[in-house]
Amino acid sequence: MGSASSIKLRVAVLISGRGSNLQALIDACNSADYPAKIICVISNKADAYGLERAKIAKIPTKIVNHKDFANREEFDAALDKALRECKAEFVCLAGFMRLLTGGFVRKWLGRIINIHPSLLPDFKGAHPHEDVIKSGAKKSGCTVHFVTENMDSGPTILQESVDILSGDTAETLAARVLKKEHTCYPAALRLIAEGKVSFIKK
Repeated sequence: MGSASSIKLRVAVLISGRGSNLQALIDACNSADYPAKIICVISNKADAYGLERAKIAKIPTKIVNHKDFANREEFDAALDKALRECKAEFVCLAGFMRLLTGGFVRKWLGRIINIHPSLLPDFKGAHPHEDVIKSGAKKSGCTVHFVTENMDSGPTILQESVDILSGDTAETLAARVLKKEHTCYPAALRLIAEGKVSFIKK
């Protein structure tokens, strides 16, 4: 078992809130055959419930509070330092509500992914459920993608879709999409950890 665990991809997860996608990743990593291991959970908010999820799972946690820094560059430098200190090889954003600087993204390019609750490239930004309902689209879903300097614009790794039902609100749609996120994110990370998907710089 020791040799199997030693070759697992060392993943740090960045969170800001309740951490439901973090929990999905924790649950996946509990399977002996899952090719990744969460070695640290880092939050920019000390009261993020995701930190409790990590502690229950006996995963080390760290708080890097963005309010302690004069600007985004200083915060991102501290974040980069924390990731290197825990020897992270890969980064998953899971409800991390900070825009990362270009300098940070370039350092981790190809080794950082995020999940967005729409079928990208459609409905980027902070209000995808409201936007998709207003548009009259028939489907929505979620997208796991590599993080690049342009928000919600990196190469897609995996998508899962849901039908939009008549009478759907942003809340009801969000709840159904979230269930898909909880299967899509671990599946995408597995593909990367197994070497089946990788980032190609253009």
